Amino acid sequence: MLKIGKYVNTHGIKGEIRILSDFSRKDLIFVPNFKIYIGDKEYIIKNYRKHKNYDMITLDGINNINDIVDLKGSNVYINRNDINEFIDEDLYNYKVVYKEKEYDIIDILVTKSNKILVLNDNKMVPYVTDFIVKLDIDNKKIYMNLPDNML
Repeated sequence: MLKIGKYVNTHGIKGEIRILSDFSRKDLIFVPNFKIYIGDKEYIIKNYRKHKNYDMITLDGINNINDIVDLKGSNVYINRNDINEFIDEDLYNYKVVYKEKEYDIIDILVTKSNKILVLNDNKMVPYVTDFIVKLDIDNKKIYMNLPDNML
């Protein structure tokens, strides 16, 4: 399971919910008929819309606020196998290799200009194609060539 956000509130009385999410590929998951998981239950997305900073969804079989309000505050998950593409969240399972030393990726920060990989030694490197020598999907490694003062 892969966490995609948090169910933070309801909207209206017909069971629409607000999800706060910074998931990288919302276009793949916030679509009709996609399965999500809230609590220990599976739900199917019926409709999606964007409202301010929230992802607003209605779910099949949920037509009343009382059917979903008790799960407010719960994390929202998807089954990673339901997406057949490489996504940024996959990077958490990768290692950065620089000068034959391996670093675990412990966080990914998203800025307006690019993504920043936070490594296990609290160093940060930009995740940009200029520095990536090779992306080894089979071994889950990103080989990078960085300026000497960066790492």
